[in-house]
Amino acid sequence: MNVTESESNHHGLEKMSVTELLQNINREDQTVAESVEKVIPQIEALVKEIVPRMKKGGRLFYIGAGTSGRLGVVDASECPPTYGVEHGMVVGLIAGGDGAIRKAVEFAEDDENQAWKDLQEHMINHKDTVIGIAASGRTPYVIGGIKKAKEAGILTGCITCNPDSKLAWEAEYPVEPIVGPEFVTGSTRMKAGTAQKLVLNMISTSIMVQLGRVEGNRMVDMQLSNNKLVDRGTKMVMEMLQVEYEVAASLLQKHGSVRKVIEAVKNS
Repeated sequence: MNVTESESNHHGLEKMSVTELLQNINREDQTVAESVEKVIPQIEALVKEIVPRMKKGGRLFYIGAGTSGRLGVVDASECPPTYGVEHGMVVGLIAGGDGAIRKAVEFAEDDENQAWKDLQEHMINHKDTVIGIAASGRTPYVIGGIKKAKEAGILTGCITCNPDSKLAWEAEYPVEPIVGPEFVTGSTRMKAGTAQKLVLNMISTSIMVQLGRVEGNRMVDMQLSNNKLVDRGTKMVMEMLQVEYEVAASLLQKHGSVRKVIEAVKNS
């Protein structure tokens, strides 16, 4: 059932005022979180399989094409600065290569063998996990990669917004938030893309918390890569150690991360 391509609930979009367009898009968007809530048990099952593997040194790979691929790349690229993990622990691969992040590569998603080739370049192994992302659930690049990974004994999951899709059938742990028709018919960068982003947030965040990369509710391992983050880290140290800003800033500069400051003080 190809729900993501079904006709929009709204007609005559070009006749709507800007206010009407924005209000109607917003009404559709409000249904997305509810769709994701329904699949929390599916997300939970997948995360519980991933965490033990990553504790043993396994990595997480996202594969996708177009919007889905870009969302995977974004989620993966934000893990090192947010949680201080090494680059390569979470990897986003997009059909057509990194150039496709900015500019669509024609027919790249139609090659069912390319994703596995891309994964092999990273020396993928049985400790790793591959999550295929495809709103339609029928993208050959993604389906081919998931199928080959599963055959190789690698844990597989997927995020798709169509029920009973070929991708979900191939993946061991499918996540299927069914968001219904798009505001602009077939434009899955909208509700489907939002649902995929929400699910990716939930997967990577819950994994990083489980891996000990959050203390309390704070990103104690975040990279201090700009003044805003240095200031945020300084205020974390201030609050956690009950010291003045200048003292906290000095400690942070000396040790390089909030976690290392706290550990140094505890061990002193």
